[in-house]
Order: sequence, then C-alpha cells, then structure tokens
Amino acid sequence: MDERTIESALAACERELARDATPDLGETGFWRAVAAVKRRPALVATYADRIARIDRGTFARKVRLRAPAPLGVAALVVGLAFGIAALLGASAFDPPLREIVLLIGFGALDVTTHGLAHFLVGAAVGIHFTDWFVDLPKRPQPGLKVDYASYLRTPARSRAWMHASGAIATKLTPFLVVAYAIATGVDGWAIGLVLAVGILQIVSDVLFSVRASDWKKFRREMRLARR
Repeated sequence: MDERTIESALAACERELARDATPDLGETGFWRAVAAVKRRPALVATYADRIARIDRGTFARKVRLRAPAPLGVAALVVGLAFGIAALLGASAFDPPLREIVLLIGFGALDVTTHGLAHFLVGAAVGIHFTDWFVDLPKRPQPGLKVDYASYLRTPARSRAWMHASGAIATKLTPFLVVAYAIATGVDGWAIGLVLAVGILQIVSDVLFSVRASDWKKFRREMRLARR
C-alpha cells in the first residue's frame, strides 16, 4: 500500500467520523493502512496522530462502557490488593470458608493481573492508554485501550511483549496460587479447582488466543520486528 492509498483510507474514515457515523475500519482499508505504516517506520511521524484520532473516535462510538484509563488502573490495583489480602487472610478461617475465601482472592487476582501486566509493560516501553473498558457482550473481560500514536512510535518488539505480558500474567497466576495453597494446607478440592482454571486458560490460549487475541498480536508484531 503506497502513501496515496494510505491517505485515501484514512480520509474515508475521517469523513465517516465527521458525519457522526462509525467507520467500518476493515472495509475502509484502515487496518491495511496501519499495517503499511508499521512496515515503513519513516511514515510513523506523518500518520501516527491521525491514525490514533481515527482509532479513538471509532472506539468511542462502538464501546459505551468505558472510563479514563487512570481510573481503570486504580480499580485494578484495588482489586489486586483485595485479592492478595484474601489469599493471606484465608488461613484465619476454618474449612470450607478458608477455601472459599482463597478462591475469591484467586478470582480477584485472575481478573486484575492481566490488565495490570499490559499497563506496566506498556508504560515501561512508552505505550500510553486512553480508556479502561468492557466491550459487552463481545468482550466481558475488562481491558485497557492503547493510545495508537504512542503504540506506533514504540518498536515492534516492545509492542509484542506488551501484548504477551497480559497472557503470561494470566497463565502464571493460577499456578502461583496453587503453590501457595499447597504450602498453607488448603483442602485438595480448592487446589484442584484453581489448577483446573489454570489448565483451561492454557488450552484456551492454544486454541483461540493465537488466532484472535494477545498471542496473535504478539506474533504479528514479532514478525514485523524480525523484518
């Protein structure tokens, strides 16, 4: 895709946004234009901010349940602290309440570590975030929306590891909780349940994430990095 075609695709999206419509980013060629800019880093300075405005404008029209990213990160930190407190405090209760409290803590960690990993790695490599959102019913898990201008200005390898970080955190969390539960003498049924969730998440990644989620994006950016 040459610069003339990139301009045409972006202009089509801008016209849709200007008349308060929601562009179809696939049909307009927007994502092909983004891919072309990624392959030619010299174009990033020219198009990054423009691409970010289109991406953010389209997102705002499609996703209603959203909040500023700092508020979402604060909520994730509170959830993480609650999860850790529940794990540490579970031993103060007798079974089966001990196991129930541990499972609640695990659930809080499993939900929050994914987004926090994306945020921490993204912040470390220079990627900013604009929104915390839940895209129902398509994506019930809360997510953080990247600022596409900062995303494009970040090297492809760093973008890849930002995507991978959430998946890695989600896969590690159940097995760390299993180790803690064994060390503290939690009943086997609760340990088995956490372990089953961990295995299910790995299977889900193998079957789906490599095609449609974090690992797909990781592989896409790593291919660009190798070029």
